[in-house]
Amino acid sequence: DKVLPELIEPYELRAAKLREFLEDVKPSLCYDIVPLPDPFGPSVTDPDLQCLVVSEETRRGGEAVNRKRLENGLPELALHEIQLMKDPVRSQNEEEKISSSSLRQRLLGTLLQPPRQDPALPLRPYVIGLTGGTGSGKTSIAKLLGHLGAFVIDTDKLGHAVYVPGGPAYEPVVAAFGAEILNKDGTINRKVLGAKVFGNQEQLKSLTDIVWPEIAQMAKERVREADAQGKAVCVLDAAVLLE
Repeated sequence: DKVLPELIEPYELRAAKLREFLEDVKPSLCYDIVPLPDPFGPSVTDPDLQCLVVSEETRRGGEAVNRKRLENGLPELALHEIQLMKDPVRSQNEEEKISSSSLRQRLLGTLLQPPRQDPALPLRPYVIGLTGGTGSGKTSIAKLLGHLGAFVIDTDKLGHAVYVPGGPAYEPVVAAFGAEILNKDGTINRKVLGAKVFGNQEQLKSLTDIVWPEIAQMAKERVREADAQGKAVCVLDAAVLLE
């Protein structure tokens, strides 16, 4: 449930940074840093523990620890509550406290590592894949990048183009799903086609096996068009990009 879990550092690195901080604060103490494979960790099984440090927002968790300890035949821990430090530079949409979630959000838009040079790929245009479900903000981001000069490829529009009469997927789709999917003017009725495939994995795969390669080919042609126009960056807006 963490915000931007992709940007959470590996456990080993976080543990090393924590140890460095603790030993900097008080090097005379012995610190035992352990991973928590569940919400409780050793707090409900270690008989040598005496105190649990909590904040106002985690006190209920500390109380849950004590209930578990009693169930396990262990004495309750003393709960020592501390105040959380407020973030003096937080923005309006961030938490009031100093929060790792806010720190990860601030990394958005930051180049975390240089792009890998792949000799099989041309240096220009640099192609960015933009994906996500309905309502995730793809359209807004694509428009913003377009205003900044990127060449935007909308695969929804390509998806419609492959179905039109004369389009690369038109005849294979009609051959696979029958003339009953056609309107009177010969165009494919996408609602009728949709009713045939959605809920039927085999039929849906038959359709995507026909359509997706054609959309991919059209996208590649659009990338070449961007290159011909001298565009440095190309954005591929696709809801099912990874699939």
